Amino acid sequence: MVLSFLSFTLYSLPVLNAYQKSAALQRDLLIALKTSEAKANKNQLENPFAFWKMLNGIGMENATCDAMDYNTGAERKLTLDFYAANTKTKAPCVVVIHGGSWAEGDNKQLPDLNSYLANCGYNVAAINYGLAPMCKCPVPIDDTKLAIEYLIQHSEKLRIDTNNFVLLGRSAGGQIALLTAYTCNNPNIKGVISFYAPADMVWGAHITGNPWVLNTDKVLNDYVGGSIKDVPEKYVASSPIEFVNSSSTPTLLIHGENDAMVAFEHSTRLQKKLNDNKVLNYLLNLPFATHGCDYNINGPSGQLSTYAIERFIKSVVK
Repeated sequence: MVLSFLSFTLYSLPVLNAYQKSAALQRDLLIALKTSEAKANKNQLENPFAFWKMLNGIGMENATCDAMDYNTGAERKLTLDFYAANTKTKAPCVVVIHGGSWAEGDNKQLPDLNSYLANCGYNVAAINYGLAPMCKCPVPIDDTKLAIEYLIQHSEKLRIDTNNFVLLGRSAGGQIALLTAYTCNNPNIKGVISFYAPADMVWGAHITGNPWVLNTDKVLNDYVGGSIKDVPEKYVASSPIEFVNSSSTPTLLIHGENDAMVAFEHSTRLQKKLNDNKVLNYLLNLPFATHGCDYNINGPSGQLSTYAIERFIKSVVK
């Protein structure tokens, strides 16, 4: 009986917290993104969270994708999966960058959001990039820029509006997305979305993490090219937070406060820097969520983050 009660309570807490969060989310997004209620309401996902959608789904239909080679150089072949927008006119393009501690994973990761966005009228390009330890920072950032160049070169065939790109990355991919957006000075990158990303690599390198969860020292050494003591300048160069200024790209941050792999403070520190520089941004903090909280797009975190993403993209593309 006690175990049943505890199980029910643990199951219910994320749901209750999701309802609490959803109550003010629409208003908070309108204020933060400086958009109108009329524009915000023209979305596929009408409400931030609904319990019945956990059971029946958010109404997403699977979209097909085409594999393409965007870098055919002799050293490394890189591919992307392209999900065409369900429109016959040119549409903005969301470039999705996978996680995996910069050393693993691929562009097949969490495809549901890609399909959802394609059905909302956006092109989606989920890319692969060079992995550590063979490829260190800034190689993945350069790969992301190559992918964007490829998409621009083939924009007529793919029906891409080259004036409107949005970058979206998870975990390590979030660091790549943020650093690409903040350093490449491309005015056609209209927004960047970061799921639970290490945004302050210098600060993060000084955190003593749980080696049973993630060997942070090895992960960072393999990606950056040494320890913070040996190559401090490389940690600065790989930290998105270091490149924020008043003209930085509008940013949506999504992070669970119970994240044991990438500390929630990465996102709060970045948000403060964005606020100090008056950069349009919003932090969707999820009190109940852990790393990878959007794994189930129909779950509490999946619904809330998808709702925020849809409105963010609509607010920044023209």
